[in-house]
Amino acid sequence: MVQPVPETINFPAEEEQILKIWKELDCFQECLKQSKNKPRYTFYDGPPFATGLPHYGHILAGTIKDIVTRFAHQSGFSVERRFGWDCHGLPVEYEIDKTLGIKGPEDVAKMGIAEYNRHCRSIVMRYSGEWETAITRLGRWIDFKNDYKTLYPSFMESVWWVFKQLYDKGLVYRGVKVMPFSTACNTPLSNFEAHQNYKDVQDPSVIVTFPLEEDENISLVAWTTTPWTLPSNLAVCVSPEYQYVKIKEISSGNIYIIMEARLVALFKSDTEYNILERFKGIALKGKKYKPLFDYFLECKETGAFSVLVDNYVKEEEGTGVVHQAPYFGADDFRVCVDYGIIQKDSSPVCPVDASGCFTAEVKDFAGQYVKDADKNIIKYLKDKGRLVHCSTFNHNYPFCWRSDTPLIYKAVPSWFVRVEHMVDKLLENNDKCYWVPEFVREKRFGNWLKDARDWAISRNRYWGTPIPLWVSEDFEEVVCVGSVAELEDLSGIKIEDLHRESVDHITIPSHGGKGVLRRVSEVFDCWFESGSMPYAQVHYPFENRREFEDSFPADFIAEGIDQTRGWFYTLLVLSTALFGKPPFRNVIVNGLVLASDGQKMSKRKKNYPDPINIVNKYGADALRLYLINSPVVRAENLRFKEDGVRDVLKDVFLPWYNAYRFLIQNVQKLQKEEGIQFLYNESTVEDSNNIMDKWILSFTQSLIQFFKTEMEAYRLYTVVPRLVKFVDMLTNWYVRMNRKRLKGETGTEDCERALETLFAVLFYMCRLMAPFTPFITELMYQNLRHLIDPSSVENKDTSCIHYLMLPQVRESIIDRRIETAVAQMQSVIELGRVIRDRKTLPVKYPLKEVVVIQKDSEALEEIRSLEKYILEELNVRQLTLSTDKDKYGIRLKAEPDHMVLGKRLKGAFKSVAAAIKGLQSVQLEEFQKSGSIIVEGHELHEEDLRLMYTFDASTAGSAQYEAHSDFQALVLLDVTPDQSMVDEGVAREVINRIQKLRKKAHLVPSDEITIYYSSQPTGEYLDNVIKNHTDFILGTVKSSLKLYPVPNSAEIIIQEKTQLKGSNLDLTLAKGTSDVGALPLGLNCAYVNIKLSVDGKKQDGVILLENPRGDNIVNLIKLKNMIISIFRLQTSKLAIFHEKKELTNETDLMILSGKTVYVTAGTAPEAIIQSENLLCKYVNLQLVNAKPQECLKGTVGAILLENPAGDTGLTYPGLLHETAKVFGLRSKKTKIVP
Repeated sequence: MVQPVPETINFPAEEEQILKIWKELDCFQECLKQSKNKPRYTFYDGPPFATGLPHYGHILAGTIKDIVTRFAHQSGFSVERRFGWDCHGLPVEYEIDKTLGIKGPEDVAKMGIAEYNRHCRSIVMRYSGEWETAITRLGRWIDFKNDYKTLYPSFMESVWWVFKQLYDKGLVYRGVKVMPFSTACNTPLSNFEAHQNYKDVQDPSVIVTFPLEEDENISLVAWTTTPWTLPSNLAVCVSPEYQYVKIKEISSGNIYIIMEARLVALFKSDTEYNILERFKGIALKGKKYKPLFDYFLECKETGAFSVLVDNYVKEEEGTGVVHQAPYFGADDFRVCVDYGIIQKDSSPVCPVDASGCFTAEVKDFAGQYVKDADKNIIKYLKDKGRLVHCSTFNHNYPFCWRSDTPLIYKAVPSWFVRVEHMVDKLLENNDKCYWVPEFVREKRFGNWLKDARDWAISRNRYWGTPIPLWVSEDFEEVVCVGSVAELEDLSGIKIEDLHRESVDHITIPSHGGKGVLRRVSEVFDCWFESGSMPYAQVHYPFENRREFEDSFPADFIAEGIDQTRGWFYTLLVLSTALFGKPPFRNVIVNGLVLASDGQKMSKRKKNYPDPINIVNKYGADALRLYLINSPVVRAENLRFKEDGVRDVLKDVFLPWYNAYRFLIQNVQKLQKEEGIQFLYNESTVEDSNNIMDKWILSFTQSLIQFFKTEMEAYRLYTVVPRLVKFVDMLTNWYVRMNRKRLKGETGTEDCERALETLFAVLFYMCRLMAPFTPFITELMYQNLRHLIDPSSVENKDTSCIHYLMLPQVRESIIDRRIETAVAQMQSVIELGRVIRDRKTLPVKYPLKEVVVIQKDSEALEEIRSLEKYILEELNVRQLTLSTDKDKYGIRLKAEPDHMVLGKRLKGAFKSVAAAIKGLQSVQLEEFQKSGSIIVEGHELHEEDLRLMYTFDASTAGSAQYEAHSDFQALVLLDVTPDQSMVDEGVAREVINRIQKLRKKAHLVPSDEITIYYSSQPTGEYLDNVIKNHTDFILGTVKSSLKLYPVPNSAEIIIQEKTQLKGSNLDLTLAKGTSDVGALPLGLNCAYVNIKLSVDGKKQDGVILLENPRGDNIVNLIKLKNMIISIFRLQTSKLAIFHEKKELTNETDLMILSGKTVYVTAGTAPEAIIQSENLLCKYVNLQLVNAKPQECLKGTVGAILLENPAGDTGLTYPGLLHETAKVFGLRSKKTKIVP
C-alpha cells in the first residue's frame, strides 16, 4: 500500500535505510544473477592501494564507473564488477620503513626479507574495511568478495607469464638508465611517479670554471643548481649553432668563454667586460679542459674532460655551457654515450649509494648525503679558485610522492621492456580506442606515446612480484620462468608462494656448466602488475582462457587524467606487445578534484572537508551528482566546494522530492474523497488531451532518446545537465502549472489524467536517474511501485528499481511542435518575470496586458495556443501578439558602461560615450546580432554597453509599457496602475498568508479545516478587500472562511497575528469544516458572472461551472445552452467574451471561476466592468447522512436562489427538488436542514 510522504526529509538517513533494503534483498548479487545469461559487458577496475583512505579522486572515478556499469546492466548486459587491490610496491614499504625505522638495504638485510615482507603483508589491507564501508555507503555496487589482489599467487603467476611472453619476443633487456630516484625509499621511480609531486624550492646556484688545457688562462664557465654532481663531471656541452664569446672581466682580468646571449648570467652591465672574440659553439668541439676533481681521471682515456656539442643546450638559462655528469642526467647520459665517453654496458661513474650518500670513491665527501654536501663542495671549489659565482635559484623541483623528500636523478642498473620500437603500433592501437573527452587521446596521451621510451620495469625492493629471471654470475646464461609448474620442474622444489622469501633461495642447474643459476634480486614495478591485471585477475592463461579471450578487450575503463602516464599507458604497452591490440574499447578520463582554493588537496594542510562527513551531512547522491555535473567529467579540474553539494539538495533533490510528495498526496486525496484507487498501467492508460500533459510526456521521451544516445557515447557531461534541467521542467513548469488539475479542482477525470501523467514522468525519471542517484530513486520507487497495476509486471522481480531495465523510447509520443510551443511560452513567461522583478511588481498583483512581438508568425501561433498559461503565470488579463514592433514605438538606446570603458579608453571615453548615446535603433539591433560595433574607431562588445528599450509615447497611447527581450521574442508588460488589480493583488496576499500558515502547520490538502479571520480596524482597506474578494479567496483556499470570534468549541491548529497594508490581520486555522447550517463566505462551486446583451435585452446572471463540486463540468457548448435556457433567448448565435477576448472550445472555463463574462450576438462588448462579487443570491449545499446515488462524486454543491438576477421564483418544494437533482437523490427522501 502506498505510504504518505513526509513534508521534510533527511536524505542521509533515508540512504541508510535504502542500504538496509539492498543488504536484506542482496540486490547487487540478485542483479548479477538476473543478468547471468545476457550478453557480457567487460569492465576493468584499476586497483587502488589499501594503505590509505579513499579521497575525492577515488570517489569521482568510482562514481563514473558505477554509473556506466549500472547503465550497461539496465541496457540488458551482464556486467561483472570486481574490485581490485594494488598490494605491492613503495606505498606499503614506505609505511613499514617509517614504522620500523628502516634507513636502507642494510637494515632489511639484518632483519631478513621474510620478516620484512611479513610486516608488509600485515598492513596491506589495513584500510580495506574502511574502503568497503565508504564505497558501499557511496552507493557503488562492486564485488568485494570476488575481488583480485596483486599479492595472490595466481595473480603473480600470470604476471610471470606476461613477462615471459615479452622475454621470448626479445623485448626484455638489462641496461643502465638515469631515472628519478628516491633516496628515502632507496629505489628508482617511474617518470609518472616523479611527476606526482613538484614543489617550488630554493637550490644553490653556482658558476664554475673549466680551464682549457691549451691555455689555462682561458676558462669555460658552466652553471649548475646541483653542485653535488660536479665530482662526477666527465664533460661539458655547448650548442653548435649559438654564438659564443671570449671575454675579459675588467675587475679580475680573468678570461672566460660563455654564450653571448647568456652574458647576463655573469654580468649586470656590459661595462664589466670586454669582448675579445666571437664564434659559433661548434668551434669549441673537442677542446680539452682541466677536471674539477681527480676522482675519475682514468675516464680521460675514453675522451672525458672535453667539450661536446648538442642542440639540447638552449639560451634561456645558465651560461650556455652545460656540465655533464652522465650518470645523473638523462641528456648527459645520451650525449656522453653518443660521443663514446661512456658505454651502455660500461661500469658507471655513479659514486652515490641508494640512500643518496657519497661512496668512498669521492674521498673528500664520502658518507655525506648529497644535498648536505652541496655547501662543502662549494667551499672546496672556492678554495681551489674554481668558483666564479654563488647564489640561490628558485625553481620547481620533483619530490618523492611518498616520502615528500627531494628526488635525485641517478643511473641504476635496471630491466627494461623495449617500447621505442613499437611507438607506431601503440599510436595505431590508441586510435582504435574511444576516449571521452577525445582531446585526451589526441593530445595528452597521444603526445606521451609519441615520445615513449623503453620502460624500466624493475625495482630494487622486496615487497613485490619477483622478476622470474635466473642467471649465472656473469649474466651470460639466463632462464626466464613463466609459471609455477615450470619453476617446480626446473628446480625440483614445490612452490607455495611467489614472493621473494619463497623463491630467492631456489636455484636452477646451469646447462652451460656455470654451476647454478640464481634469481636476480629485483622485483617488478607495481605498474607492471597493474598493467597485467586484465590477464592476472582471471589467472590467464592457466584458467578461464576462453572466457578471457571472448571478452578482451574490455568494453570500458575509467580513471583520472593522471593515469595517462600510468595505468592507461601500461595497459596499452602490454596488450600491444602481447596481442597487438588495445586493452580497452572505451575510456572516460576525469580531471582532478582540487581544494576550493585551487591547491592540491592535502591531509597535512586540511584544506578540504572529509568525504564521509559530506556524505553524512548531505547524502551520497548529492555528492555523486555534484561531482558528475561538473567540469571534472570533461577531464578539467574541479575546485571542490561544499556549497555546491548543498545546492544539489536545494535545487535538484528537494524540488524533485516535493513533486513526488505532491503526487502521493493527491493520489491519496483521490482515493479518500472520490473512492478511486489509482493504479498505473502504461499499456492501458488513456491518452490525455491536455497540452501540458502532451508536452511533458513528449519532453520525457525526447530525454530518454537523448539519454540513450549520449550514454552509449559515454558523454556523461552532456547527460547530467539535461537530467538536472528535466527536474526543473517537471517541478517548476509542469507541476506548478497543473496544480489545480492534480488536486482535482478541474474535475475527477482531468485529475486522473494529470496524476497518470505525473506518475509516468516520475517513474521514467527514476529509471533514468537510477545509475546516477541510486538512493533517492530507490526511495521513491519503493513507494511508487505500489501504484503500478500488478497485471503489467509480467511475473518479474520488481522489488528494487535497479532490477528494472531502462524504458524504451516511445517515438509516437514525441511531438516536437508541442515542445517548441512550450519553449516559446516559457521564454515569454521568463521575460515577463524579469520585467516584474525589475519593476518590483510581485506576480500576486495582476496587470492589464502582455504584448509579445515576434517576427515569426508561426511562433506567435504556438504562443497563442498556450495563452491561458501565460495569463495565469504572469497574472495578466490579456495577451496581445504582434509582428510589428514599430506599432508600439519601440526603440533601442544604449548607455556606455562607465567603469569598463572609462578604464579602457581613458581620454577617449568622453567622445565615445557621447557617440554611444547617439547610436540609432537599427545600429543597435545589428549589434545585438553580431555582438560587436565600431564607435569612434573603437571596437566595442556586449560588456561595454547597456541596451534599453524606449517607447514613443504618442504611439503607445496611455499604456505604460516595460520591455525585455531574449533576441527572439520581445515582451512588453503594461504596468499602468489600476486599483482593481491592486485590490486583487492584496487578496492574493491574504491567500498567500493562509497557505503559508497551512504549510507551517504541516497540513495537507485533504485536511478539513475552517479558517477564521479578523481584519482591524473594521471597514478599512484590507477589511473591504477581503469582503469584496471572498469568493476569489475561497476559490483558492477551498475551506470555510469565517469572521472572528473563534468558537470556544473549535479545535485550534495554529494561530498567527500579522500586518498587511496597515491593518492587523489575525488568522486561526481550526480542525474540521463548519457545522451544518453555518453560512460559509463563498459559493461552493466554480462559477462565472454573466452580463448579457443580446437583441436589446440586457440582463445579469450566474452559471455554475460545476455542481456538485468536481462534477458536471461545463464546456463552452453546454455554457451557451444554459445561457439560452436561463435567459429564454430565441437565438442560438451567441458570442461569449472575457475582457474583449472571445471564448473558444479550447478555453478552460474553470480558470475563469469568479470572473465576469459578456454574452453578445457576435460583437465584442463596448465597456468592460469587472465584478468579483456574485451577481445572484445562493445557498450552499452539503450532503450529510447520505451518499450521492447517480452522481458518485461530489458531496457539496450549491443552488442559485435567483437566476437571472432578480428572478426569485424558487419555492421550498422547488429548492428541495433542485437539491435532489444536484446529488441524484429521490426528492421524497431529501430533507434540508437550514
